Amino acid sequence: MELPAALGKYELLEFLGGGMSHVYRARDTMIDRTVVVKILTDSSCQDADAKARFLQEAKLAGGFQHENIVSVFDYGEFDGKPFIVMEYLQGEDLRDAIRNGHLGGMNDRLRIALNIAQALDYVHGRAIVHRDVKPENIHIASNGKVKLMDFGIAKAPDLSLTRTGMAMGTPYYMSPEQISGSGISHLVDIYAYGLLLFEILTGIRSVRGETMEQVFFQILNYPVDVAAMENAGVPPAVRDLVVRCTAKKPEERPQSFGAIVEELRGLLAGDSKSATQSLPKAARPAPVQAAPAAQVVEKKSKTPLWIGIAAAVVIVAGLAFWMLRPGPAPAAPGMVYIPAGTFLAGLEKKPTKLRAFFIDETEVSNADFCKTMGCSIEPGKESLPKVGITVADARAYATKIGKRLPTSLEWERALRGTQGALFPWGDQLDASKANVSDNPAATHELMPVRSFAGPPFNMIGNAWEMVDDPVTPSATAIAMFATVMTPPATAQEPWITMRGGSFDRVLEAGFSYDASSIPERFSARNVGFRCAKDGF
Repeated sequence: MELPAALGKYELLEFLGGGMSHVYRARDTMIDRTVVVKILTDSSCQDADAKARFLQEAKLAGGFQHENIVSVFDYGEFDGKPFIVMEYLQGEDLRDAIRNGHLGGMNDRLRIALNIAQALDYVHGRAIVHRDVKPENIHIASNGKVKLMDFGIAKAPDLSLTRTGMAMGTPYYMSPEQISGSGISHLVDIYAYGLLLFEILTGIRSVRGETMEQVFFQILNYPVDVAAMENAGVPPAVRDLVVRCTAKKPEERPQSFGAIVEELRGLLAGDSKSATQSLPKAARPAPVQAAPAAQVVEKKSKTPLWIGIAAAVVIVAGLAFWMLRPGPAPAAPGMVYIPAGTFLAGLEKKPTKLRAFFIDETEVSNADFCKTMGCSIEPGKESLPKVGITVADARAYATKIGKRLPTSLEWERALRGTQGALFPWGDQLDASKANVSDNPAATHELMPVRSFAGPPFNMIGNAWEMVDDPVTPSATAIAMFATVMTPPATAQEPWITMRGGSFDRVLEAGFSYDASSIPERFSARNVGFRCAKDGF
């Protein structure tokens, strides 16, 4: 279209962009006001669903009157083309504001989050679900005003514009129930808002898969990265809000944006609990108490008696140490011995006891596997992890060499040590220490099993590792694997878990304490294993 051009009383002055619709900066010639005009393209007009959604957006947004929602002044059709006239906003969308570092400090970010929650609370109050909450649909004006935009796939109770089973929304911000098709409610917006809040606070997207399969798998199986929020200095109460908003089960999320608004207002007012107060009572550190004065000062000391007692204690302790001293740790070539004892397991770091066991220093390599099982190896790939096999294949190999697959808890104990570290190297989210997709020095493919050594081994990234724990799959897991396996996966077949992430996943703290369920007959180019055996 050659500009300037006329659309009724609107003079189109500048093309601003668009896809299914074209967006222009325009002037309302009747009242001399700068506006934005959005016009459905010729090709989109031929799509009945696209046209219906466009008109739906005009109808819904035209009825909104809220300071944090973009205003719609007019809508209709001109020469057979539907159009919408909206307020003209100067500034940038939230995606650019995050990328350009324009969000300010923590309180500024929380105010932006509060404005978005207020807008969505207003929308939900009218029984409308937005269904496409993402940074591109949030505008931050040059005066700091936050505006929610784009109601093209919003859904009112009396309006159904999606084909049966069709999931609407941007994949990175879709909820588990949208992916699995288990029912859409207003809680999908709360889930997407939680991911949006994570991004506002940390500057990074929570879901970062490179393929649709990876994105859906992460949404269905992995929580948000709490460590990333900790590293960004996000207060505990705010981290807790993000975790609750992004709960996989809808009933575990806040049930309304009204509740989120009140919580954010309290946080901005400083009416939030400290990190210690927010812990369960049993998890709080015990208060330090001063010793009674009688124990601090002994006015009438009997030095000779105390010397004798101390000497006796030293002698008894020495004899006990000599008699009960541990022998040298058992050895098994290529394996690490993990002594019996208690370690801190899971997200909550729950004390857990395990018997002694051995575990391989690395994933099983192609060379080791084929030496035992008699298979061929492509030249140059001898030292890569053995992948593309089923659980039955892995068990057969382990049995032949007198080993087994590790249990999930054994695998986690080996990775986290006794104190529940998030990574083999500590609690720092450092992608440079593993073969993960956000390590700029990695190859984004499998690497030799000893590429990231120690201490004593690295179980993060490279290939997912099967662990021998039978598991009942969730409905979302079944739905996910039903789309990638032939015949489709079912709940009746045996499932186990895999752990540790892979070369095509970004580094997450959840790799250390969380697991993903897979059917035993599943195989993939990024799933391998390592072996274990009982200790002496």
